[in-house]
Amino acid sequence: MASAPPTYNDPSSRKTFTIGTRSSKLALFQTNLVVSALRDTWPDYSFKIHSKETAGDLNTTIAFREFTTKNLWTEELEELLTAGHVDFIVHSLKDVPTVLPASCTLGPMMKREDSRDVLVMKKGLPNGGLSDLPAGSVVGTSSIRRTAQLARLYPHLKVMDVRGNIGTRLAKLDAEDSPYSCIILAAAGLLRLDLGDRISQYLDSKNGGMLYAVGQGALGIEIRKDDQVAHGMLKNIGHEETTLATLAERSLLRTLEGGCSAPLGVETEWIQGSDGSRQIKMRAIVVSVDGKESAEVEIDESISSPEQAENFGITVAKALVEQGAGAILEAIQQNKKSS
Repeated sequence: MASAPPTYNDPSSRKTFTIGTRSSKLALFQTNLVVSALRDTWPDYSFKIHSKETAGDLNTTIAFREFTTKNLWTEELEELLTAGHVDFIVHSLKDVPTVLPASCTLGPMMKREDSRDVLVMKKGLPNGGLSDLPAGSVVGTSSIRRTAQLARLYPHLKVMDVRGNIGTRLAKLDAEDSPYSCIILAAAGLLRLDLGDRISQYLDSKNGGMLYAVGQGALGIEIRKDDQVAHGMLKNIGHEETTLATLAERSLLRTLEGGCSAPLGVETEWIQGSDGSRQIKMRAIVVSVDGKESAEVEIDESISSPEQAENFGITVAKALVEQGAGAILEAIQQNKKSS
């Protein structure tokens, strides 16, 4: 006779919660941020961490755009979540596919770290910006989004793949025989690991012209969809503006059906509308891999609920398509199929 399924909605039956994560230094640091917030809010509960390597960790030689799956960092952990072996999974939100397994969902999100990309120069080279680099300088990144935006704005620079965790990438950059003049990373990871002194330039729409990845700087905390206890716990540590902004960004990407490898850059900020309402402004761009074609929009709208955030993402996606984003993404998909 089969045993009864676990009861996820009865808090009296649960005093210990297990949090799943990748085993990298950054992933563990980020998970400890979540554990600390949960312990502070729920001191009567116990939290333990279960870490493991995922497909993306085990293969660090293939460029991201060459993978055929979008759940490089999440699949093995989601299997543990669905089976009831862990109660939460902590991800870098930018690594989480916009379509989750039917039994899983994202809970409210904690306050976002700096969402921008940054330039990191090789040790021994002078600090500066992308526009200061001489022609032929090699920029390290495996992101198709960054590659496309670099080709559009800085065609005199060369791009070369670089994979691995932050420490590995910095070591590859600084090696004596390194071909790289610099690499581009997310600010959040460097700041969380106390490596902010390596940042040479913060990149955004006003400085360097680069827009960041959907969800960048935020932590995605995945739970079982029917686990109301876990959802309630996260609601107490969640940050509304981060949650709404990232839901809108993910809705935009999901609508474009580009997935994690799409050359889509975003930038969101909260502003006060002319009527005094709280509004979110989103800039978004889709760029062809060679940088020669692009579609760009900037839209703001009042948002106060997850449903409004999802709808706003759809609005921005439709505006991008009207500007030609659909044709750019279609060409990229065709090139992938023929290669």
